[in-house]
Amino acid sequence: MNLRQSGDENTMSRPCREFEPLLVLLASGEELDAASHENLTAHLAGCADCSAELGRERELLALLSEHTSEPDAGLLASCRANLEDALDREEEGSWWRRVVGAVVPASWLSPPPAWSAALLVLIGFSVGLFGPRLLRHPTSPASFVISNSADANASGVNANAPASSAPSSLAPASSALSALDLHTADVAGINVFPSGSDEPPQVQLQMRTQQPVTVQGTVDDDNVKNVLCYILQNNDRFGPDVRLNAADLLRARHNDPEVRSVLCHAVRSDRNAAVRLKALEALNGADPGDIMRQTLLDALVDDQNPGVRMEAINELRGMAAKGELASDDDHLLSVLRNRMQSDSSNYIRLQSAAAIRDLSGR
Repeated sequence: MNLRQSGDENTMSRPCREFEPLLVLLASGEELDAASHENLTAHLAGCADCSAELGRERELLALLSEHTSEPDAGLLASCRANLEDALDREEEGSWWRRVVGAVVPASWLSPPPAWSAALLVLIGFSVGLFGPRLLRHPTSPASFVISNSADANASGVNANAPASSAPSSLAPASSALSALDLHTADVAGINVFPSGSDEPPQVQLQMRTQQPVTVQGTVDDDNVKNVLCYILQNNDRFGPDVRLNAADLLRARHNDPEVRSVLCHAVRSDRNAAVRLKALEALNGADPGDIMRQTLLDALVDDQNPGVRMEAINELRGMAAKGELASDDDHLLSVLRNRMQSDSSNYIRLQSAAAIRDLSGR
């Protein structure tokens, strides 16, 4: 770790090779054993090159400490969420391998090469013999699309076309969705198609039921909104990617009381930190109210993820600056003072103090 430029490499002094590693440790504050420290101190007293190198190392460390900053909160939350999901999958896989290993001998799972080759030939022969016959008689059920007439025309679907002319059938949204049992349905995917104008994007929700169902429209459509809200309310049934998309799409309707309540529920209860952070971001700018303020305070106090707490204090600070928080709210001031004194994040402590200053100024 030497402060040398390529052009001055021949003219700049060099430290003694045997003492160079000890200079780095001494500059960084690491403890040396007594003998090494005594030898190095005696050597520095008579060696100008090593003394100059020690000074350069200390200057470099001071420069680095001045430019140290906390990593992006969203990146931390996303990395932590991916790590938690990977650990969960690894734990489930390990449990399955133990069960299979207890029932099936390990030698059966790795047959000899000759047996493997014979098995592959048998599989290939069977596919070539029976595959074409099976493909001649597909048995997949027809898809069922829930959409209003405006969405159908916008997406190029003709609602008056006969069922035989398209792979899916179109039905009125109100009657079809009321008959749909969301408790047994599973969302296979969420597709978003940007609109070319100022209109909100088209959303397509593919749902797995006894008969495949597709709910399509914009977030302004109550059918789409209801399914997205159901996803966040039942976070144990859907994957983190689906929940992230649902929270992001509901941002456009965060002033809807039902949507705001669902987003607050996700902030409090979702097990994935990235989803909690996305729900907080979706609430940003919503009409302030008791449930909004209490959700932000709960996240600031109880959430273990620093990225979520940072987003909560940012939104509280913004509300305080706009005069949307009562300056005589004792509970609010108590929470902010507690975070200012005891939060592990320096950023949160500073923002809590700034929010108190904004409130006291009014």
